Amino acid sequence: MNIEKPLEEGEVGKRIGANLRQFRVNKGISLEALAKQIGVSKLTLSNIERGEANPTLSVIWKIANGLTIPITALLSIESDVSIARKKDGLKLISSDNVFVAEPLFHSHGFMELYRGYLQPGGEYLSEAHQTGVVEFVTVMSGQLTVEINGDTYHLEEYDSIRFKGDRPHKYANPTSSLAILHFVISYNNF
Repeated sequence: MNIEKPLEEGEVGKRIGANLRQFRVNKGISLEALAKQIGVSKLTLSNIERGEANPTLSVIWKIANGLTIPITALLSIESDVSIARKKDGLKLISSDNVFVAEPLFHSHGFMELYRGYLQPGGEYLSEAHQTGVVEFVTVMSGQLTVEINGDTYHLEEYDSIRFKGDRPHKYANPTSSLAILHFVISYNNF
């Protein structure tokens, strides 16, 4: 019987750091070259690789995009059988604490599944993902507006949207209640 135990906060940083180093070295990219490519300081990347820093959600996205890998590859979330329990889940938090994404599962680099929470009145601007990325978002509770290329789409509970994620997009919660979301990120070109 395999019993999963939640990761401690320090373990998350170490896992991300070890995986970052492995992917970077395997791709033959120096720390300095990756730092320049993604716009994150070499010192910050070095601290992450050593497990001495827990990167923000924005930095994790930049790293994954720069290495052209799914975020969950950095987190090593994979097993024959996995259960994603809310109380034990890894939480990726925006720098302003308005948006939280919980990676649930990933399917061999082709897709990732996330649970997301957007605070009342909160907004989260997502940078463009890798070319070929498609996002699917379902509102499980509350409401959501999504802005893509200057167009705004309003979603109610259980509404879903699909769009190309390789351009900047913004999520906003126009209500005074927490918005609970499910995301599927599809990597069509991997």
